[in-house]
Amino acid sequence: MPSLRLSGRLGLYLALAWLLSLGTALAQIPDLGTGRVPSLAPLVKEVTPAVVNISVQGKVREDNPLYHDPLFREFFNVPKQLEKEINATGSGVIVDAQKGYVLTASHVVAQASLVQIKTKDGRKFAAKLLGRDAPTDVALLQIKDPIGLKAVKLGNSDALEVGDFVIAIGNPFGLGQTVTSGLVSALGRTGLVKQGYEDFIQTDAAINPGNSGGGLINLKGELIGINTAIISPAGGNVGIGFAVPINMAHKVMDQLIATGRVDRGRIGVALEDLEAPAAGHIEGARIKEVSPGSPAERAGLRRGDVILKANGLPIRSATQMRNLIGLTPVGQQVRIIVERDRAQEAVTVEVVPLTGQKSKPRGPS
Repeated sequence: MPSLRLSGRLGLYLALAWLLSLGTALAQIPDLGTGRVPSLAPLVKEVTPAVVNISVQGKVREDNPLYHDPLFREFFNVPKQLEKEINATGSGVIVDAQKGYVLTASHVVAQASLVQIKTKDGRKFAAKLLGRDAPTDVALLQIKDPIGLKAVKLGNSDALEVGDFVIAIGNPFGLGQTVTSGLVSALGRTGLVKQGYEDFIQTDAAINPGNSGGGLINLKGELIGINTAIISPAGGNVGIGFAVPINMAHKVMDQLIATGRVDRGRIGVALEDLEAPAAGHIEGARIKEVSPGSPAERAGLRRGDVILKANGLPIRSATQMRNLIGLTPVGQQVRIIVERDRAQEAVTVEVVPLTGQKSKPRGPS
């Protein structure tokens, strides 16, 4: 028993010595010649002027509960729906200072009739909605009379890796501009919405209501995502947040600038995820059906072909290929490399309009 007590005391002494040595090591972290320990403050100062708060006023129509009462409906002529004014807040990122372009989340401005933008230095600007795309949850605003603005540089979200450090900047709960940090937790997340084009970046950087439309920034100070959603049973941050990759948002933005809408097309294939053990591949998308008379059939694509690359990008899944086609403007071509009978073949397929697609008007100005 005495030996056990001695061992316990010895272990305690060793643990205390280790903690003291760790503290000494931490105290000796080099200050890189700045007089301070390493900090993200210079990066934050550089990028936060490009992140703005968005205030939205609008009107929505809701079902009138009295309309379902036959007595009220007959004798009081109650309307079927009631108009309700809304006020909402969110975040946005200036991506072109000269033209005043601001990227945000589509759901932030979904019911907007009046949009006001407030910069970090307290200035307020009126803005108009150039267009929004609900399937990707991306919208584009334009500040009227942009003066003295600062934009953030766009990064390459295709170069992200799980484990990369990121910071999220936005306006949570209307408190004002807030910065949080974390990691890229996962890439290519899908299944968050029933209908949409999904390729979300997952991060544990704190994202809360009001952060929507704000920026996800890498340690180079580049915008690599537009914050859009969280998973939370109670509505607050639990370390599972999502952002639209900037490469996807950029493609949407280009179409919104050109036409005020996103016209999606097709090539005429149905796809399925590739099962690696069965096909001998790690990544790819298998063609399970080719529509007769479609651009895919005319290009020579066949059922069973495995799509390995499209426009130079490795294809990981059927969802990724669907996103790529859906974000390619109608009339442009997609260069595809497929594997067939253990040989690779390159084909070029034109994207054509979806059957019955109607044009959508530009957003309100």
